[in-house]
Amino acid sequence: MTHFTGLSRRGFLFGAAALGGAAFLPTAAAAGPQLELTAMRTQAQLLAQPRPATPVWGYGGDLPGPELRFRQADRLSLHARNDLDTPTSIHWHGLRVPSAMDGVAHLTQPPIPPGGDFHYEFDLPDAGTYWYHPHMGGAEQLGRGLAGALVVEEEVPIRVDRDLVWMLQDWRLEPDGAIASDFDGMHDAMHGGRIGNHVTLNGRPGPRIAVAPNERLRLRIVNAATARIFALDFGALAPVVVALDGQPVAPHAPEDGVVLIGPGMRADIVLDASGGAGTEAPVRDLFRPDGAYEVATLVHGHTPLRARAPDWDMALPPNPLPEPDLAAATRHEVVFHGGMMGQMMMGADAPAMIDQMRQGRMWFINGRAAQGHDDPPLIVAERGSTQLIAMENRTGWWHPIHLHGHVFRIVSRDGRPTVHREWRDTVLMAPKERVEIAFRADNPGDWMLHCHVLAHQAAGMAALIRVADAT
Repeated sequence: MTHFTGLSRRGFLFGAAALGGAAFLPTAAAAGPQLELTAMRTQAQLLAQPRPATPVWGYGGDLPGPELRFRQADRLSLHARNDLDTPTSIHWHGLRVPSAMDGVAHLTQPPIPPGGDFHYEFDLPDAGTYWYHPHMGGAEQLGRGLAGALVVEEEVPIRVDRDLVWMLQDWRLEPDGAIASDFDGMHDAMHGGRIGNHVTLNGRPGPRIAVAPNERLRLRIVNAATARIFALDFGALAPVVVALDGQPVAPHAPEDGVVLIGPGMRADIVLDASGGAGTEAPVRDLFRPDGAYEVATLVHGHTPLRARAPDWDMALPPNPLPEPDLAAATRHEVVFHGGMMGQMMMGADAPAMIDQMRQGRMWFINGRAAQGHDDPPLIVAERGSTQLIAMENRTGWWHPIHLHGHVFRIVSRDGRPTVHREWRDTVLMAPKERVEIAFRADNPGDWMLHCHVLAHQAAGMAALIRVADAT
């Protein structure tokens, strides 16, 4: 299962075969007044028995970590402990948290040392599907399993029969089931990142999930892989997208019928189990059509839950996000360079880029590769202002670009306005694509903008955006 990069954003869909659907339930933890979450070594049955279990890293000994559920406007209070032998942190991906709670080691907090702890506490103004993971150690800590889902339920949720999280993880395993230790490979960094040879859904390989005919599911899909992009095909079933990166969107069928989801991204879909009594519906990843495989299978029982699929409303209420003022926006041009088959900057900037490449930096934002968290900011924004970032991907690879601390609207792709003007915190850019995003810079602090292919981030594709009060 190797990463394919020779297709455009739409192009990979046109040759894909149409096949089927899936679901599975992770461990859930009740959201009380004080939660505890411990990063530790454990084991997981990633390969089908009787093959051996795999040593992994997990939160609380679970893989994935405990599913944390809250209601909108709740306050999270969580005591994090590190039982690993390496420093760590917890980043709350997609949540609009105060800077001191963002979990970026060395930038917003000191790393949590072995045997140490850290207290996270913040309000949850936005309903939606989010997740948590370390923000240090490159791809290794996430690649060894440290990830979990965080769900903030709406005050009045849409009606479904079951609300399930699907956390997708990608593993590079040795023949004996151990995780391969080549997390810093130069080849991965220069190409599509660390693509594994084994995929799990909620820690299980290819689960078979029982559903009742005409049961309605809300599937909260989380891509917790370090590099793999998924293009999920549900075959004869008809998924309806109702939220992206936790933010409600007008219910619609996914483009070309396939749910495309890059690393760090989430998609909430409503799915009716309409395959008929006794039938099976496989869910397949078609991102690389010549390497398609089954992620899971929905197994329909013989007793329908109801005579036909329900006609309940699927529209979610909006979150209280500050609308960007495009007429007053400050515009920034941001260009991504580097990697194999990418266009390098020319002229006066070329020698500086070559020097950075000699230091192991392979990816650049406006000609500069990130060196550390004390780099000068790419953008300095006055608090309350609207920022419009026109991003151009001059590389031969896909990049899921993630912004911390804010949620942005996707304004256009390749000069064409987006159909849904969706809110996101991570946008997937195809090779050579141009994307415009806009957001209200209302959350003060230093925030990372980076590629969520973590080998790309570690090799330079990261920058800071500073939001500050006017002086």
